[in-house]
Amino acid sequence: MDAVAFAVGQWRAEAPTLDHAPTLIFGRLARYAQMLAVMNDRVLAELGLAAWELDVLDTLTRQGAPYSLTAGDLERAMLITSGTTTHRIGRLEARGYVTRSRDADDRRVVNVVLTDAGRAACVTALEALLERQRRALDALETHEQDALTTGLRALGRVLRDAPPDA
Repeated sequence: MDAVAFAVGQWRAEAPTLDHAPTLIFGRLARYAQMLAVMNDRVLAELGLAAWELDVLDTLTRQGAPYSLTAGDLERAMLITSGTTTHRIGRLEARGYVTRSRDADDRRVVNVVLTDAGRAACVTALEALLERQRRALDALETHEQDALTTGLRALGRVLRDAPPDA
């Protein structure tokens, strides 16, 4: 029995007429997402990074050369507010991971560019995270990993997950 099954058992005793079956999936997804966030935060802390910092660096790195987005595009890609974007860019700029400049054609537009140090920090962090995640998945058989991937993809379709507009 895991923590979610335990909680569902408690709820079944308190509210036996409720169908708690969704909690066995969604409750686990929520709980495991929190557990993964803690695991990832520990790995990143060893590298002196916060999850939000990696999120920005990762978003810029995935763009490919010249590793640049406008502040507005970065904000939309990360689903954060403009104030949060400005704060994050400022903190990363102070660390030497990004630079920002005004667009030559429209001075209202701020371009955020990943520096070599920022890209290196991103790659190093991702290597460490992926290694830790790989170790966690190694406890599962290949067919279990495949079944989990298939189930999560199916749930994503139901929830209408889609990549952002290119």
